Amino acid sequence: MNNQAIIESLLFVAGDQGLSLNQLSTILEMDEKTISHLMSEFSKSYDNEARGLELIEVADVYKLVTKKESAEYIKKLVDIPTSQSLSQAALETLAIVAYRQPITRVEIEEVRGVKTERPLQTLVAKALIKEVGRAEGAGRAILYGTTNEFMDYFGLKTLKDLPPLPEDMKEQDLDQETDLFFEKFNKIAE
Repeated sequence: MNNQAIIESLLFVAGDQGLSLNQLSTILEMDEKTISHLMSEFSKSYDNEARGLELIEVADVYKLVTKKESAEYIKKLVDIPTSQSLSQAALETLAIVAYRQPITRVEIEEVRGVKTERPLQTLVAKALIKEVGRAEGAGRAILYGTTNEFMDYFGLKTLKDLPPLPEDMKEQDLDQETDLFFEKFNKIAE
């Protein structure tokens, strides 16, 4: 693999953080002068009008960014509603996290009665839940909570805006709990 391809890969993975000359020098095990020359050549290759990306340097950090000419198309992409809906398992898991956060995977599984690894991965990937800490005790299990994206998606200002649960609700009445959640948010999503 050539150096420009490696640098391109590194900048892609670094994303918005970008990489400094020093970081690139350390990773590629080259002196900064050589890296600076490579970056200059690399930048020229991106100046080609037919490319959708460009290499910029901001505050001594190199980043790959989209060209301004692509902005209207990127906005259209972002504005397209996603057609992928959450599975029943993911929705149930999301409801449990929303009402009982912070909560561990094991605690969610105790409530649902089934494994929740896949639904948790889906919810984390969609940025609806995130790690909010670690539980005390052996293994220090991940504690999950909802994200700002969850709040935005469901139109909530605070978690207090979630529909209230009945006072006499028992653990085995989880179906009613999730039904309350689904009713409220299916209306909002429509």
